[in-house]
Amino acid sequence: MKKSYPILDAADIERIITRITHEILEVHKGTGNLSLIGIQTRGVFLARRIQSLIKKIEGIEIPAGVIDITLYRDDWTRISHHPVVQATDIFFSIDEKQIVLVDDVLFTGRTIRAAMDAIMDYGRPDRIELAVLVDRGHRELPVQANYVGKHVATRRLETVNVLLSEHDGIDQVVLEKG
Repeated sequence: MKKSYPILDAADIERIITRITHEILEVHKGTGNLSLIGIQTRGVFLARRIQSLIKKIEGIEIPAGVIDITLYRDDWTRISHHPVVQATDIFFSIDEKQIVLVDDVLFTGRTIRAAMDAIMDYGRPDRIELAVLVDRGHRELPVQANYVGKHVATRRLETVNVLLSEHDGIDQVVLEKG
């Protein structure tokens, strides 16, 4: 039987997203040439929250796209023989843009590699950075986030589940052991 342990609550998540947003703006010295791309599913909601905060802080709505990496994964046949492909919507040119890729959890790095492969099919950005809510370690690829909400030490077989109100009806991050 799996046991769940809360790691972050709604207030923690809000503070983290606010901090990450300010870090992005500080590093980029504003919004010039900046775009966000959220990885399906929960990375999309996090990217939209960051986009909304940037608009509130800077008064500018930067582009935010959505990417599905299902068919770019190197392990998709292990996950399912009938993968569910979700929407990709990058309605702006990514050429010469500063892209911040947004995801909920950074684990092995394979999702991020797949996302970068998918992004390159849309053009050639000047730079791709990574923002994640939780970094749980256990890399299989040399991937490191530029903006991290929380580092969580986990065992390989444990699971970090991010729940967001837009999809799950609640903002919470839980660690499942067992």
